[in-house]
Formats: sequence, structure tokens, C-alpha cells
Amino acid sequence: MLTVTDLAKSFGPDELFRDVSFQIADREHVALVGVNGAGKSTLLRIISGVEDPSAGEVAIATGARVSVLAQEARFESDRTVREEARLAFEHALSALARMRQLELEMQTVEGDQLDQLFQEYERLSLHFEVAGGYDVEHRTDEVLTGLGFSLTQMDEPVRTLSGGQKTRVALAKALLSEPDLLLLDEPTNHLDLTMLEWLEEFLATWRGAFLVVSHDRYFLDRVTNRTLDLSFGRLEDYPAAYGRYLLLREERFERRMQEYEEQQALIARTEEFIRRYKAGQRAREARGRQTRLDRLERIERPQEHSALKLHASPTMRSGREVITTTPLRVGYTGAGSDRVLVTTPELKVERGDRVAIIGANGSGKSTLLRTIVGELPAIKGRASFGTNVKIGYYAQGHESLPSEGTPLSILLDRQPMTEEAARTYLARFLFSGDEVLRPVGALSGGERSRLALACLLVEGANLLILDEPTNHLDIQSRETLEEMLSGYEGTVVFVSHDRFFIDRVATRVWEVENGQLVTYLGNYTDALRQKARRALPTLSEPTPEPRPVERREAPPERGRRSGADSETRLQRRLAGAERDISRLEGRLNELSDAVAIAGVDGDHQALERLSEEYAAAERELDAAYALWEEVNVHLESLVPATTAG
Repeated sequence: MLTVTDLAKSFGPDELFRDVSFQIADREHVALVGVNGAGKSTLLRIISGVEDPSAGEVAIATGARVSVLAQEARFESDRTVREEARLAFEHALSALARMRQLELEMQTVEGDQLDQLFQEYERLSLHFEVAGGYDVEHRTDEVLTGLGFSLTQMDEPVRTLSGGQKTRVALAKALLSEPDLLLLDEPTNHLDLTMLEWLEEFLATWRGAFLVVSHDRYFLDRVTNRTLDLSFGRLEDYPAAYGRYLLLREERFERRMQEYEEQQALIARTEEFIRRYKAGQRAREARGRQTRLDRLERIERPQEHSALKLHASPTMRSGREVITTTPLRVGYTGAGSDRVLVTTPELKVERGDRVAIIGANGSGKSTLLRTIVGELPAIKGRASFGTNVKIGYYAQGHESLPSEGTPLSILLDRQPMTEEAARTYLARFLFSGDEVLRPVGALSGGERSRLALACLLVEGANLLILDEPTNHLDIQSRETLEEMLSGYEGTVVFVSHDRFFIDRVATRVWEVENGQLVTYLGNYTDALRQKARRALPTLSEPTPEPRPVERREAPPERGRRSGADSETRLQRRLAGAERDISRLEGRLNELSDAVAIAGVDGDHQALERLSEEYAAAERELDAAYALWEEVNVHLESLVPATTAG
């Protein structure tokens, strides 16, 4: 279907890639991966003919139809969403228009001319049917609905849509055209979880071939069976989906590193022999070895990408309860009426929780975050923070970054430090040399995301509230962020559509569905299982018929009283444990402050004494938590018995 041979691309003296060669067979589903800036989008543009290569050639099978989805779609016409999407059936619609014209002409002619028109009409009718003309309306609405467009939105002018909506219209056109080869550049951008799952099912059964660029690892694993890795200007081919590709890449790297190190050891031994014997009795042998060494084809050291070096350490320990809310109604207050987006039950986030908020686009996830941090007032209810909570907020649009300034100046404004320390810190976020002096307006989306993370993590917050933190980050950066958050000693609440990221990081999931917030324990996969179990009884169990009420003897009064007494005692123990926890957490905070002061004063005796007291208080707190959990277990075991009574 596609043959790429020795492709190269340079921009002036800068070479993006070279000697890129590969083939894609009919019906093959292939992923193209690489870090930001590797040249993936450029390669797709060259294949589609939008851009010319510096060298090499691209050959597409004769007669093959190709559709392309670019990262940014542009529509300026007055056509509606439905009309724009229907352009994918251009050949079928052209045939239909000619058929209508022929119908009018056949009313005014006869004889041989009528026979000729009728033959053309039959040929066009067959073409119209083969091109799917009879299913245009149904298929158009089916794909647009799958990509999140309502019937009302389908009749809106496409030029009035947001950038994300225009990209979805372009994706719909590409899918509806059913080409032999589909080139997709970040098709998962601007899609929520429901749309992602629909697209995965659609592409998994796609009968044509496609080459897709995406940072969504879950998506790549479900729709592709081969991976092309564009790194350091070269392309490597792996016959596996993304998850298996990672293992194969690691094995290949280790093998090459071993070959490189063995050759380096051989070179070192040979050079040592030549140095020792070049002037002695074995000089001839030394010259022979020198000749072989000169002819030796050197193995290049395998390259590794520079990775983000993320580390976040809270400057203080928060109380056990970090966020608590009454039942909330979240949305916007307008003139005389309220627009409620999300209604929640009472919510509680404890220290160490990592809460993922998921839901459809526009369901109110970001609004809920802004309400929790206090940027928006709740329509009803309130949210409050616990003891010693220090918030770090990452906005989806990077609103916290000033429009003017450079990475260096912004970081120095955010956290006083020397310029050398600031440059060292920014280097961990892949800003080096003069890059720290570039204007913020000139930064790419990925660079802005890395700068926003740098400014967030330097503050030492113990509660991170993150709105789409993986947007614009490549896969390697996402993996680094996952590792950092998984080991973070504070608390995290975040919005994300990246299911792989949620699975790696989350310990709780809040889903916004039909305006209601539903909570689940565990990560994304756990939430799916719990959701399926909750839905199971309503699907499989028939509605029980009413049964006559039977008279039952009252349970023994003693047994009831005994259960109630036991529950009362446990409730008292629980309340005592909670008082101890609150007291000990306050004590730990006091000791933490005292340790800091002693450190500043250089009072080593006080430091030693306070450290011992701190360790003792921590042991008491752990014991109080253990008691609290034990009492809770006992109370839960009593619930069925007391309910039955």
C-alpha cells in the first residue's frame, strides 16, 4: 500500500531525519511514535504530499485512495457540520447529482439518445450504490454521533466551532471516506473517554491500512499491531503493539549496549598491546593489529533521550483530612438563573489519596476543580481544606504563566533563588542554554506544559490539583510524570482523559455522568469493573413479584440490646481514636516547626531531642490509625446484624 525509501528531511543545516525506509501492507495498522520534535508530523505531511522531502521517495499503490487527518483542522466555509462531513462521499454525491440531471433530460428525448442516457444512468446508479450512496445520511450521523456531536450541533456552521470540534469534523470526514490508506496525526486530541472508546472500536475493525501518530498508549495498544519508532533522526521497526514494543526496544537497547561495550573493551586491549609492543620484538604483530583496528567498523554508542527529572517534596505534612465538602452544586450563576453542571455527594479526600476526575467533555470536570480551589463559588454547598494544606494548582490552559517573560524570569519571580540554581532546576525540565531566555509566547505546547510543571513543583505544595497535566506531553514525559506522582508524599486531585496515566496514578476515581458525581475505589480499570458490577443486577435480575407480608416474631430484646451496646462501645472507641489522631497530627506539626527553627539556629542538642519526640509521636499516630481501622472493621461487621434486627 505504501513504500517509503531513503527519506530525509532537513531545515537548513538542521537534519530532522535521514535514511527512513519502511512499507505498509494492505489492512496493516501501524503506530508511529517518538518524542516531541522527532519529525513524526513532518513525515506524515511528506507521505501525504503536503511537504517535499530533502531526499528519498514515497510510492503509494496505484489507484489507492488516501485520507489525511492533520493535527490542526481549518474550516472557513458556511457549510454545516453534517454538510462538511458528507463531502467525504464526494464521488457518490457527484454521481447522484448527475443522475438527477439525467432524469430531467430523459423526459425530453427519445430513441437512441434516450438509450444512451439510460445506459449512463445505470452506470452511475451502480457507482452510487458501490460508493455507499444509499447509506450517506445514516453513516454520517453515526460517525458524528460517535465523535460527540449532538443532532443540534450537526446543523451548526462549521466555521463557528472550536478548534477541538473542527478537528473532530476533520476526523469524521477522514473516517467516512473509507480510504485504502489513512494517515492520522493525533486523532485522540480533543476526545473524551466515551469518544475514545468509540474510535478504538471503529479503528480496530477498520478494513483499510492506517498509520497513526498518538501519545495515548492505551489507544495504541488497542488499535495497532506494529510500531515505528522515529528517534535521533532514524526509524526503527518493531512488529508489535505499543506495550510489547516497549519490551522489544529495551531488549534491543541492552543488546546494542553490550555489543558496544564489548567492542570498546576489544579496542582498549588492542591499543594497549600496540602501545606496549610497537617498538619491541612483537612490533610486526603490533602493526598488524593496528591495521585491523583501523579497518574496524566502529559501533556507535546507543543513544538515550534526555528525560524530565521530576521531583516533588511537600515542605510540610498536611492533616489527615485534606479536602472535605458538603453536597455541592457546581456550575455558573447567570442573570436570574443557575446553570448546574455537576451535583456531588459529600466528598472527602485524605492525605495520600490520588483522585482522578473523569467524564465527557463539557461535563463540568474543570469547573469542579476551579470550585474546589476557590476560583469559582459553588452554587450550593462549600469545600474546605484541612490543617496545613498548601495547594499547587495546574490550570489546563496554563493561565498561571504570564504572557510576557522567559522561563528563567518566571521561575525567579515564582521562587527566589540564584540564577545558577534556576538554570540547574530548569535543566531538569529540558530547558538548557539559551532556551531559558526564550519568550513564553514562542514556546510550543509541550514546552509550556513543562514550564508550568516546573513552576508548580518548585512551590513544595502538599496538595496538587492538576487539570489535564498530560496535554502536549510526549509519552516519555508522561511516564516520568506518572512515576513522580505515584511516589509523591502529598495528595493529588487531577482531571485526565489518559486512561494509561489514570491506571498508573489514581487510587480513587470520581466520574461525572449525567450531571452526577459517582465515586469508585482504585484506578480506571478498577472503576470499570465496579461500574459493570453495579449495572449487572438491573440487567440480569427480574423484578421480584410482590409477596404477602408475613408476621414475624420480634427478635429477643436481649440480643438487640446486646448488639446495640456493642455498637455503642465501638462508636466510643472510634471517637477516642479520632481524637487521638487529631491531637497527634497537631503535635507532629508543632514538632516539625520546632525542628525547622532548631535547624536554622544550629541547636544540635535540641534537634536530637526533637527528632526523638517526633519519632515517638509518629509511632503513636500509626498505632492510633491501626486502632481506628480495627474499630471500623468491627463496626462494618455489625451493620448486617443490626439492620436485620
